[in-house]
Amino acid sequence: MSFNVGDNVGPYKIIEQLGQGGMATVYKAYHASLDRYVALKALHAAFGEDATFSARFQREARVVAKLEHPHIVPVYDYAEHEKRPYLIMKYIEGDTLKARLNQGPLTTEEIEKVVDSVGSALAHAHKQGILHRDIKPSNVLVAKDGVMYLADFGLARIAQSGESTLSSDMIMGTPQYISPEQAMGKKDIDNGTDIYSFAVMLYEMVVGQVPFSADTPFSIIHDHIYTPLPLPQSINPKVPEPVQRVLLKALAKERADRYESVGDLVMAFKLAWNEAGVPMQGTLITIAKPVEPSPADKTRMKSTAEPTKMAAKAGAAEPAGRVEKTALSRVEAKRSPFVWVGVALFVVVCVGGFLVARQNRLFMRFLNPPVVRSPVTASVTVNQPALENLTSTPLPPKPLPSQQANLSPEVIAAQQRVKDNPNDPQARLDLALTLWTADMPGASYDTLAELIKLAGADNEAFYIQAGDKFVAIEGWLPAAALYFQARKAYGLDGNVPVNVLDSFHEAYYNGAERTEAPSVLPFDKVAQVDQPIALIAQARNAFYSGHIDDANTFLNQVKRLSPNMPEAFLLEAEMNSVTGENEKARLIANGLLADLSAPEWVRAFAEEIIKKLP
Repeated sequence: MSFNVGDNVGPYKIIEQLGQGGMATVYKAYHASLDRYVALKALHAAFGEDATFSARFQREARVVAKLEHPHIVPVYDYAEHEKRPYLIMKYIEGDTLKARLNQGPLTTEEIEKVVDSVGSALAHAHKQGILHRDIKPSNVLVAKDGVMYLADFGLARIAQSGESTLSSDMIMGTPQYISPEQAMGKKDIDNGTDIYSFAVMLYEMVVGQVPFSADTPFSIIHDHIYTPLPLPQSINPKVPEPVQRVLLKALAKERADRYESVGDLVMAFKLAWNEAGVPMQGTLITIAKPVEPSPADKTRMKSTAEPTKMAAKAGAAEPAGRVEKTALSRVEAKRSPFVWVGVALFVVVCVGGFLVARQNRLFMRFLNPPVVRSPVTASVTVNQPALENLTSTPLPPKPLPSQQANLSPEVIAAQQRVKDNPNDPQARLDLALTLWTADMPGASYDTLAELIKLAGADNEAFYIQAGDKFVAIEGWLPAAALYFQARKAYGLDGNVPVNVLDSFHEAYYNGAERTEAPSVLPFDKVAQVDQPIALIAQARNAFYSGHIDDANTFLNQVKRLSPNMPEAFLLEAEMNSVTGENEKARLIANGLLADLSAPEWVRAFAEEIIKKLP
């Protein structure tokens, strides 16, 4: 379902890709019958998974297409290609206001154009009952002739009109420009939301930087909600006092305290400049450069390149939010460090592991996992030998426990295949899978221990494939044990592929809820390879064993070790949701959704947490 350069999409021929974001990808296309270039904006493929989205998409696209204004990028057409919805918009060759701001302060004329162009465009849309929801410099296009256009009008509205995994219960907007009510995930947003975001742009133009900026989306979101607005004059003494007053009112935390309309804000802003008797010119403060991500982060991050020639942005440039989903039970779907009460973030993303049985003894019977996701009143001790250093010496098939008479035909058949092929790791894998499905986890662990002896230490591809099979049947703990074998192949300082690391983290995080987790994947053994994920697993296991204080202790250790790791934020959100701290859980989970660099499974898990909140 990809759109490729050279392909024909309806009557449009794709010429080049202009930009990509979490919500859509923008292409330059040629419309032969009208002999003109257009901008083709293809929405994320996940929107097509919603059976009701197509009709809603068409209805909302019609509404947006009726916005006829000289400073709004017009929508020409809308359709679907291979179940992927797309919009056709006017192609505007030029640059974005964001790119212009990065080049230096705006001139008086440019500031006036932004205020008049964006202000009039917003006012027109608001009169039609349409909000933008994502006002930011990267959505303001500056054509070669100097005319400014507001792009992506209503794209967030179109996205939210459906019920796809990308549109439910998530933050629509960009952290640096998001309103407090959007940041809190409120549904009843109004014109005040666009007024706030527009005012952030004004603040940036005259002060020289956005009011809130940090190295994580969550920290920025938290500041918009709780941190007092930095006084413009405290950052740049050249800001006139009347202008500062206007910005303070427009950026009030409470919607009722802001200007009633965009027109009121525009008028107040211009009057303030006249009152100050100074020209409308930007300051010489250098706009802060974004924090450079680490090489590991770069490998996780999706392309969010911003087009320099565009007609409408992909609707997500900076770290806006989006998600690809699954369920808490099989979260298969990217990153965000978030800390609840305004501080940096903690997280885990590191390793977990699995070990290997007591010398010649393998796993015995294991207790079943807890079914209800709430802390139990007492911990359960499982006297179970861990998988320890296994040799590559093949073992004879081990007889199953005393339930022999009650074995299903599938288990008997799988056991027979092991007897017939005692040196075949695949046969033992099939048996372990069958035993797990038959609700015999202890025997399944025993079989896995034998399997690891046969497969050896350097069979990475086999372990990944085996782990995938256990994930498919929600066997998270055995999957983690298998992925850990693949993870260990890279050593302590090895450059572990993202897919291996993510698979292991997801499985270990989910599997840590089971009572027997400390025996199957001892936390201390995993910590030798990667301490943060071991602490996360230990915290989650303690939490679901009823030891909430211990869980918080382990979580705090992760914060100190790895303050920007998404798994720790995920666990904090999960724990808050279970203990009834719903607003904390919602804020942290929304922050995770807003960070495109978070692992997909983390964002999917966060989405499921939000859906279960009252």
